[in-house]
Order: sequence, then structure tokens, then C-alpha cells
Amino acid sequence: MAVSVNHKIETLGKVAVAAINGYALGGGLELAEACMLRLAVPDARLGHPEVRIGAIAGFGGTTRLPRLIGKGRATELLVTGRLVTAQEALQIGLVTRIVEPENLLSAAEDFVLEIVSQSAVAIRMTWEAIHRGMNLTLEESTLLGADYFGLVAATEDFREGTKSFLEKSTPSFKGR
Repeated sequence: MAVSVNHKIETLGKVAVAAINGYALGGGLELAEACMLRLAVPDARLGHPEVRIGAIAGFGGTTRLPRLIGKGRATELLVTGRLVTAQEALQIGLVTRIVEPENLLSAAEDFVLEIVSQSAVAIRMTWEAIHRGMNLTLEESTLLGADYFGLVAATEDFREGTKSFLEKSTPSFKGR
């Protein structure tokens, strides 16, 4: 069930930002890993302690964590069960920003609003190119990115963005 939920989050085609306040361990971290981006409070702790009880990160952690932070770092965390602080998570790329607890939800909302102010088509295609490209060779991934650029270049949003850039004005994207 969690594999399905995490996959749905990851492939929604919508912006999903995890706001981590406290501990994100095991399945909770796997849920956060499925999101586009992750924010955490300074005293947050993240990790996959599953090996400490004779289990593994079976809901995508063994797949997503290496893609987020690299194979070596992910292996170390997955086979030791060591937890990381928010600061270390930021340094290794597991979280995007550290935010004070009283600002966490508003910062997550502001982050989402910053992203969705861009072209919805471009955001969706960018996420899809990143997600799909991770399974391809560098050359194949580059070609995929070029294909997505071609698709986006045919949109109303691309024309609006280009026009606004040339006019030095703020674009009004329609998601088409």
C-alpha cells in the first residue's frame, strides 16, 4: 500500500513539498522522499533505521534515497540505520531548506506558491524529465530533456514567458 501511495505522490504531476517537523524515519522518510522537495525544522532527525530491527526500507527508500543523495551516502545510512540531523540532511541534499518550527507550514506554502507561479506545464515536464531521466544514460536523459523542451516550446505558456522576458514584464501563465 505505501509503495502505491509513494508512487502516486511522486507521479502526481503536481508540486508536493514535505514539511518535516520532528522525526522522519522509515516509512515517514520514504513518504518525504517521494515529494519533489523537503523542508525540515532545525531539530529534525531523518533516517532509515529499519536494519536495526532486521528489516529494509521496503517502500522505496532503497531506490529514492540513493537518487537523492548518491549511492555511497545512501548505502551508509541504509546499512547502519544512522539518523542524520537537519543540518546534515541539508548538506547531503536530503532536504532543501531548514526552517524554524513556527514558520514551517507557511514556508512550505510559500515554497509551493513560488513554484506554482511558474508555468504548470514547464514544472510538470521538468519533474517528469528529472524523474524519468534518472533511469537513463546521460545521453538518453539529455535527449529526453530536449524532447520535453520541444513539447514545452509549443505551448502558450512558452510564448507568454518568452514575450514577457523580452518585454521585461511578469508572465501570466495559463498552464497551456
